[in-house]
Amino acid sequence: MSSRKISKLLTHLFIIVVGLLMIYPVLWLISSSMKPEYLIFTDPGLWSREWTLENYWKGWHVTREATFGTFFKNSFLISTIAVIANLVTCSMAAYAFSRINFAWKKFWFACMLTTIMLPSHVTLIPQYSIFHQIGWINTIWPLTVPKMLATDAFFIFLLVQFMRGIPRELDESATIDGCGLVKIYFKIILPLSMPALITTAIFTFMWTWDDFFSQLLYLTTANNFTVPLGLRLFLDAEGQSTWGAVFAMSVLSILPVLTVFFVFQKYIVDGIATSGIKG
Repeated sequence: MSSRKISKLLTHLFIIVVGLLMIYPVLWLISSSMKPEYLIFTDPGLWSREWTLENYWKGWHVTREATFGTFFKNSFLISTIAVIANLVTCSMAAYAFSRINFAWKKFWFACMLTTIMLPSHVTLIPQYSIFHQIGWINTIWPLTVPKMLATDAFFIFLLVQFMRGIPRELDESATIDGCGLVKIYFKIILPLSMPALITTAIFTFMWTWDDFFSQLLYLTTANNFTVPLGLRLFLDAEGQSTWGAVFAMSVLSILPVLTVFFVFQKYIVDGIATSGIKG
């Protein structure tokens, strides 16, 4: 066996070992979710001498006010609205910055980029005060309406970089054929920007689904809670330990994100890589 093949073999073995070490906590989580309560920490191995699905039943009915099905429904609703809003508004803002000439364009683009570097905690109190005054606390509106105003500057920048790489000759040809700015946006820019749009949709869904702090801040009653807040209810429970139920619902909560990632991971790589080389 040549030294090159040996080097490749060792490299693959190293990657496999590191991969197993990284995936072990997830496997332990899944295993513990199906163990009886008393075996979770007394028998910490992956393979248990007893198995049960009772933890999933207990976790699903965590409160009398709402089941985990309600939390999943709320999370899917908020995440879906956020994805649609970001796709529409961020793509429109990116189209304006990348293809349209208007007054103080560079200045406004710089202001937009500045918001990426601005810590979210700086605007936390003013935003909460505004939403409280208009009566939006304990509703989904503080979590969704800002998305309708293109507030995620990262996705605007991502789309701008991608759209700048689309040849302007296409715009000129469409203009000669009688297309205006709106038709060029819908007929040319959006179809050609599909990889970046899919990347935006995926990251928006994953970040919104996993968001805890904003949901904790604005949602106050159990029937409006999302999955992250539902998991927090187990930490507030009094009496006997409910680790089995926590692990069971944690397994269910990561399934949507894992599914989205593994199904669309090709588009994530394509969207980011292509946006990075376009200028």
